[in-house]
Amino acid sequence: MPKIKTNSGSKKRFALTGTGKIKRQHAYHSHILTKKTKKQKRNLCHSGLVNNANLSQVRELLCLK
Repeated sequence: MPKIKTNSGSKKRFALTGTGKIKRQHAYHSHILTKKTKKQKRNLCHSGLVNNANLSQVRELLCLK
């Protein structure tokens, strides 16, 4: 049986933490930054965790099941 390939777009966007949670970056921080406030840009630069509603889909893309 062949090996399952990891989704190459997902492996660039997500990272595993030491406890097994999946880390992600916020969207809307790459361009059109002039109309966004300093507070909005500052809050978008922090990383977050994948929500429980999307966790199974992301784990499947990363072949973690």
